[in-house]
Amino acid sequence: MREIQRVVAVIVLTLSACSAGAQTYPSKPVRVIVPFPPGAGADITARIFTPRLAEALGQQFIVDNRAGAAGQIGAELAAHTSPDGYTLLFTPASIVISRTLYPKLNYDIEKDFDPIAMVASAPFVLVVHPSLPAHNVKELIALAKAKPGALFYASTGNGGTPHLATEIFRARAKINVVHVPYKGTPPAVTDLLGGQVQFMFANTLSVLPHVQSGRLRALAIGSAKRSAAAPQIPTVAEAGMPGFEAITWFGMLAPAGTPKEIVARLNDEMRKIGQLASIRGLLISQGADPLSTTPEEFRAYLKVEIVKWAKAVAATGVKAE
Repeated sequence: MREIQRVVAVIVLTLSACSAGAQTYPSKPVRVIVPFPPGAGADITARIFTPRLAEALGQQFIVDNRAGAAGQIGAELAAHTSPDGYTLLFTPASIVISRTLYPKLNYDIEKDFDPIAMVASAPFVLVVHPSLPAHNVKELIALAKAKPGALFYASTGNGGTPHLATEIFRARAKINVVHVPYKGTPPAVTDLLGGQVQFMFANTLSVLPHVQSGRLRALAIGSAKRSAAAPQIPTVAEAGMPGFEAITWFGMLAPAGTPKEIVARLNDEMRKIGQLASIRGLLISQGADPLSTTPEEFRAYLKVEIVKWAKAVAATGVKAE
């Protein structure tokens, strides 16, 4: 009987300690790893939410950009940190593609992470350098067919969502174009602006300002319906490719084993922030759609996404380089 009482006492003390830890969380700055460079869609979205989290929870939430390998470097770093709530991962959809494309990853998105919240989604926009004599999707396809292998397209890295989106587009259009991978959206867009590459699919947050300024030309948007931020841009489906859809999403995860109370508190704050009119307005103005999920809903969505992008990888024949 005494042994049972001691075991019960230990359990009670452990639970009390966890509860107390969650109540005092955070007691020091929190690192938010973004696995892409500054200016990427995930980085832009993370920096919209982190100042509000700091304000709500009374500690700094510091964005730590760890770019490379289509998000793998930052994701692996986050996966193997202490599950205490002081290191988090803010990632786009590319993390689910890596699961299929790189079977020997040093982390597993389902086993090594606890989802916190998905906060926004954003469609990809097919953009070209203004010097390219293509003002719509049909003209781009015709140009590519007339000059096979002469057009270069940028991506955020081999196996990332922009790469897969373009490969799906390329396969359906039956064109021969050359892939040029970069370490994220900003360097890819920089070379597109400079004319070193001719086109790319990029998320609205990263390229819509350049479209609005005239430095890039938008041919089509990858969402099922037109964007409220740029209603003049037709969808890829409208432009002659029925059923085509290419979007990304942004969400926060914690290393697996993070106390549920901390995950719940972060989710609650993220959802409150996402419901603010100023935050919703900012996201919408940049072409993103605000989202609000529970950790359980986010986990279920990740399972669906893994299957969806695995099919895309198989259909396009994209291989890890």
